[in-house]
Amino acid sequence: MSGRPPAEDIENSAGATDRTPVADADVCIVGAGPAGALVADRLADAGHEVVVLEAGPRFDFDDRLARQEKAIRPTYSRPDVWDSDPERDAHSNSGPWFYPLNHARARGVGGSTLHWQGMVMRLHEADFNSQSERGVGTDWPIDYSDLRPYYLAAERAIGVAGGENPFAPPREEPRPMPAFEPSYSDSLFAEACDELEIAMHPVPNARNSEVYDGRSSCVGYGTCQPVCPSGAKYDGTVHIESAEEKGATVIDRAAVQRLEHDADRITAATYATPDGEHRQEADRFVIAAGGVETPRLLLLSESEQYPDGLANSSGTVGQFFMDHLFAGMGGTLDEPTRQNHVGFLTSETHQFYDDADEEFAPFKLEFFNYAGPSPVEMALTGDDWGDDLLERLRDGYGTHIAMGGLVEQLPREDSYIGLDESTTDNHGNPVPDVHWNVGERALRTIERANEIQRSILEELGVNIEWTAGPDSTGPAYHHMGTTRMSEDPADGVVDAECRTHDLDNCWIASSSVFPTSGAMNPTLTIAALALRVADTVDAAL
Repeated sequence: MSGRPPAEDIENSAGATDRTPVADADVCIVGAGPAGALVADRLADAGHEVVVLEAGPRFDFDDRLARQEKAIRPTYSRPDVWDSDPERDAHSNSGPWFYPLNHARARGVGGSTLHWQGMVMRLHEADFNSQSERGVGTDWPIDYSDLRPYYLAAERAIGVAGGENPFAPPREEPRPMPAFEPSYSDSLFAEACDELEIAMHPVPNARNSEVYDGRSSCVGYGTCQPVCPSGAKYDGTVHIESAEEKGATVIDRAAVQRLEHDADRITAATYATPDGEHRQEADRFVIAAGGVETPRLLLLSESEQYPDGLANSSGTVGQFFMDHLFAGMGGTLDEPTRQNHVGFLTSETHQFYDDADEEFAPFKLEFFNYAGPSPVEMALTGDDWGDDLLERLRDGYGTHIAMGGLVEQLPREDSYIGLDESTTDNHGNPVPDVHWNVGERALRTIERANEIQRSILEELGVNIEWTAGPDSTGPAYHHMGTTRMSEDPADGVVDAECRTHDLDNCWIASSSVFPTSGAMNPTLTIAALALRVADTVDAAL
């Protein structure tokens, strides 16, 4: 082990951090999001020399209150908080459906968990066998039973609070922490759902309902997305820091430009830093750069041996890009709803999830705790004071209520991530070209979800004011499917162990390996696959 100390916060000490390659590295991991963090921690714990290359900067925990303030001010912009140049980090959108890619991403140590909601549920058993069980999509080369022990390990590693869900797949034991209490508005929804015989149940959250793993319990700041100032919500820095304590080296602001390779092995990752370009050699490589940057890196690493992109003999790198579709509805109620007191979801229902077939996709429904404006947002966006401000707050806040939901999108050949040769990033590389398309099955399912949402809201007496339906839906910003897992090398990029079919020493730990998406938030499945990848790489060293 190198014993190199953690890099200092780059924003406070630009140029002071050592970003030179690590000699005799066993494993090089590209990406310091939750997948890369978990792989790094487990392999460092096993005694291997691990180096992690992360394109973005490191954010200091002590700066979280300042970032919280930025997040709730009307001048807030993600590029400002997440260190991204909106002019240079743009992307092309060539598909029939617009996809606001950079709104969905966070570049930095911790990855997408720097601004996620923190909902962590397991895929259902039938999600792994969509073709066999539902007659659409494709089957994974693994079953739920293969991932089941890793789901448990991921819940323990992340720290999950949750309760009983009668519609969830079988599990071994309760989650590590008890569920959060239902919110006040959940109690309003419960009355309507009881009348309609719709069962509500707790949302499993990657935030502490009690002190866990040395981190605070939730103290109710309410700014859960993007910033949890107390550290109760999990993010990837937890395991990055743990990996560093065990001897791993994490190099931030190290944007990997290409992967050097021979016929069947990666030999080095070339990365650019503020002080120049470097080469990191290693025996094994794990690509954990997410569902967009992972295929982009492979496509940028083309060569005579791989003219269509690295690990792309199947031609499927970047193909079958998927996201979850949003279905929602909301309005106002003639009584207080106490929205925005809780910054995360506490109740949902999976009651209709396993009704999925060829005609309708699986979907889940969510009961919002943050409908309408919050008093803080309203105060910060106005120029009034005193009694005038108080009157405006009373008129505009307190009676909003809403529901949301996620719907599965099937893998499609006309949805993919490519390269836009006409636009480059600050290193001169083509930016991603997002071509996103949505099928009729998903749109029908959004209509069905809206019908159920309407029945609940009308039973509750809500004056419905808006609907996110088939004509106004958008993505949930869950990038999946672009280096998919397959048994046959002709059909995908990685095998059942997430090792690339073409390269002996390269694994991919990402939602990009999902053959189908289901309708569950993907992070727990990403974490479970990452832990499984770590065990496989460990056995190969």
